[in-house]
Amino acid sequence: MRNASYATAARKVPFGLPDVAVTLGVLTLLAVIAKVGAGAFVPFTAKIVPHVDLDPRNLPYYAARSTLRMFVALVWSTLFTLVYGYFAARSKRAERVLIPLLDILQSVPVLGYLSVIITAFIALFRGSLLGLEFAAIFAIFTSQAWNMTFSFYQSLKSVPHELQEAAALYRLSGWQRFVQLDVPFAMIGLVWNAMISFGGGWFFLAASEAITVLNHNYTLPGVGSYVAAAVAAQDLRALGWAIVTIAVVIVLVDQLFWRPVVAWADRFRFEQNAAAEAPHSWVFDVIRAANVPVLVGRVWVPAADSVGRLLAAVTDAWFATRRPAREGGRGDRLFNAAVIGIVIALSVVALRFILTTVGFGEIFKVFGLGLATMARVAVLVALATIVWTPIGVAIGFNPRLASALQPVVQFLSSFPANFIFPFATLAFIRLGVPINLGAILLMALGSQWYILFNAIAGAQTIPTDLREMCDDCDLRGWRRWRRLIVPGIFASLVTGAITASGGAWNASIVSEVVSWGNTRLTAAGLGTYITEATTGGDWPRIILGVSMMSLFVVAVNRTVWRPLYGYAQKRFTQ
Repeated sequence: MRNASYATAARKVPFGLPDVAVTLGVLTLLAVIAKVGAGAFVPFTAKIVPHVDLDPRNLPYYAARSTLRMFVALVWSTLFTLVYGYFAARSKRAERVLIPLLDILQSVPVLGYLSVIITAFIALFRGSLLGLEFAAIFAIFTSQAWNMTFSFYQSLKSVPHELQEAAALYRLSGWQRFVQLDVPFAMIGLVWNAMISFGGGWFFLAASEAITVLNHNYTLPGVGSYVAAAVAAQDLRALGWAIVTIAVVIVLVDQLFWRPVVAWADRFRFEQNAAAEAPHSWVFDVIRAANVPVLVGRVWVPAADSVGRLLAAVTDAWFATRRPAREGGRGDRLFNAAVIGIVIALSVVALRFILTTVGFGEIFKVFGLGLATMARVAVLVALATIVWTPIGVAIGFNPRLASALQPVVQFLSSFPANFIFPFATLAFIRLGVPINLGAILLMALGSQWYILFNAIAGAQTIPTDLREMCDDCDLRGWRRWRRLIVPGIFASLVTGAITASGGAWNASIVSEVVSWGNTRLTAAGLGTYITEATTGGDWPRIILGVSMMSLFVVAVNRTVWRPLYGYAQKRFTQ
């Protein structure tokens, strides 16, 4: 008994090496955030403009500024995803508005958002660099949020019927169902899509930090603006240092953040049998071994539980008094009529503005450019699906392979491909590669990873016992794909195709126009049209280009991807 009590006391040592590591890590992180964040509060006027110095010694500070913007945008993207995706999945009426709206939001390029918001943010924080910081963070947010929201929405629509029946049987309130069923079931897919969305933010970092809109140039200190300055100066040495810096940052973020998150999220795997080999993270192991998180939890967990009980009571009362809308009823018809009326009114206003400024001829010209970009997007999605789906399934089925390749995949997907666009431009010039074909490769570098990550996430959600059953039944080759893999990953793969398609359309604004110093290559496409209109401050053509891109994306989503979504929910939901 005495030895047992000594062992128990030893395990309850209040402060050990893991606690020292966690405490120092948190304090260091807070100090870095305070130091780097202070740079956002400096004055900013027409005479006081931030300057980017190409001295490589400034790169650690610039990288820290960029990374902080990325994580702030990720926090807002996660909150947006949970709220927007929940209402889109749980309310039939909201779904009819929110999902088409999400299609439109995804189709609007980053430059389209910047054209509208940058002046508003600068005016809101007049005299402070904070306005420009918020504009850059919002631009990064628009490159992260839509993919995460599509993933969460798809997961909620795919919750197995037996789990929904269990939630109803136990009379879970709306809040309890959200935190005990919806979020846990969607967690693995959400984490993997958050990783690729974070990588998408790196892709648009240069456009967010070195902004040229409406005939004005705005620059924020960051690794993206550093690359833009290096390209303008044709400084290969500075560009090389920037590539090394971003590579180091991506590895650090993967080791210190994403790998612990993936290891933590594995507890939400939906299956009766545990994974053959759970993902590991040395940071996560240190945190679990420390007592500091437990002590902190004793303080905030009771408060969180109190808030949870309050929300559970409120949502329980709301669901009890809420009368579900009858499909096809009068209220439903009025709602549909109101939505259609608003859409028609906005379309008439936009069409009238375009016709009175640029005319019919310009509309047909832009429509042709949209067809050219759509052809590139279709080729990209088809090739990426063929190449990356088998690889993603192999990684998702093999935890050991996933553990070994996750850092590589995370690095490749996070590395901003437009950082190597200058080298690609030089290669296209010297090899005589037409930019109309080369743009497909450049677009693929930034958007193909959505398909890979969704294939991995879909494969990981297939229960191990089903895989073992297929092994026992000797299902191999195409039979295994047809009976197990395709049904298991189909919904996730549709999500990957939607987001890859939307990402490719968005990437066209930086892929169809590439430059090296004074050498500029432009492909015939909608991305080139929007980029040139935005740079020149031509509002009618900006609106026409963005509207046409939204029209193409929404049309493809409505005619191709949404029917596939419906098929996945009816055919493959467990």
